[in-house]
Amino acid sequence: MTSREQNETVTRTGPGTPGGALLRRYWQPVALSDELDGPRPLRPVRVLGEDLVLFRDEQGRLGLVQRACPHRRADLAFGRLEDGGLRCPFHGWLFDAAGKCRETPAEPEGSRLCERVRMTAYPAVERRGIVWGYLGADEAPAFPDFDCFVAPESHVFAFKGLIDCNWLQALEVGIDPAHASYLHRFFEDEDPAGVYGRQFRANSADSEIPMTRLLREHGRPAIRVENTEFGLRLYAQRQLDARRSHLRVTNLVFPQAFVIPMSPEMTITQWHVPVDDTSNYWYALFTSFTKPVDKPAMRAQRLELYELPDYRPRKHRGNDWGYDAEEQAKRTYTGMGFDINVHDQWAVESQGAIHDRSQEQLGTSDKAIGLARQLLLRMIAANAAGERPLMVLDAAAAARLQGPATVDGIAPNDGLEAYWREFDRKRRQAAPWHSAAAAE
Repeated sequence: MTSREQNETVTRTGPGTPGGALLRRYWQPVALSDELDGPRPLRPVRVLGEDLVLFRDEQGRLGLVQRACPHRRADLAFGRLEDGGLRCPFHGWLFDAAGKCRETPAEPEGSRLCERVRMTAYPAVERRGIVWGYLGADEAPAFPDFDCFVAPESHVFAFKGLIDCNWLQALEVGIDPAHASYLHRFFEDEDPAGVYGRQFRANSADSEIPMTRLLREHGRPAIRVENTEFGLRLYAQRQLDARRSHLRVTNLVFPQAFVIPMSPEMTITQWHVPVDDTSNYWYALFTSFTKPVDKPAMRAQRLELYELPDYRPRKHRGNDWGYDAEEQAKRTYTGMGFDINVHDQWAVESQGAIHDRSQEQLGTSDKAIGLARQLLLRMIAANAAGERPLMVLDAAAAARLQGPATVDGIAPNDGLEAYWREFDRKRRQAAPWHSAAAAE
């Protein structure tokens, strides 16, 4: 059982907290690249309890700086993008992307005040449609050679959505293999030809059985969890008969991401990033191993569910997540529509703003949840002791990390391990970017 003290440790991420100190050792998604499109490439962002402004200057350089002007604390979200930086409209002070003061035009001629003024500024980079910020004081780690970062832009689609609760309970739903048979249960199967871009709809690999039927008819998976160099690997086995099982292999990428199969051709790598202690954004990279991602279709699907500019869900606590009692009786297990993100959102938001883990009664199917919490507590303690936490990577270590493997397929009961390794090997070797790299 998680104690109240431990719960505080793993959920609080603001400046000065042990959990916040750990998360500041990693690159954090802070915006989609799309959010800087248009004539004024600037967005206020709040990450790990810090209010910041993200902008792109005339030379294309990214700036991620404090939102309050160092002079009189005016709001730089309304700043002027000009002269190589961000200018405060209050007195015209100009700051570059590195946070250095360049001009204080209201000061006397010859004043050297700006030489002594600096603002909080963090490194920012773009990777696969996401802008990442590094809020730590140490050297930033390298990005691992995971599929979502190795695949070309054409084969990766990025999106995000706001969740009204603490980051950890939102992450934990992604490492809970048992819930899919209930929370995401549909009473009727769909034509797999029309389910592009939607999870748990396509047929499982090596099978004509729809995933909806597999999950519906086999609700008691045997779950196994193993430690890996990136976090945890999860195996959920649903035995179909004496010879075959459905095997789903998913991953926790420490500290804030999971990697899961979306279909035989596509994976989802998803981070849960604290806005503050009571809200978070999920950022997902959808990676295709075959043809380029149909990004307009993927985006249009998701904009039916989320409102711009803040990517707030259209279904939320205020409208009972779209709950319909008749639908719950006849069509879906939740009665909350056919998008699994809404189901997950209800599950974690209904736990409260910060879930009290000291009141839980966990079962055997929750083994990944317990192990992930233990790992997080160990790494928070290790970081506080000056040790290097898991997944704070140098360039050499990052280059060795590939995948991680995900599988949703039908395998012989006596060859589950061989099946998923071979499936992953064949899919990765057939991927266009793998073939192109091998030919160079």
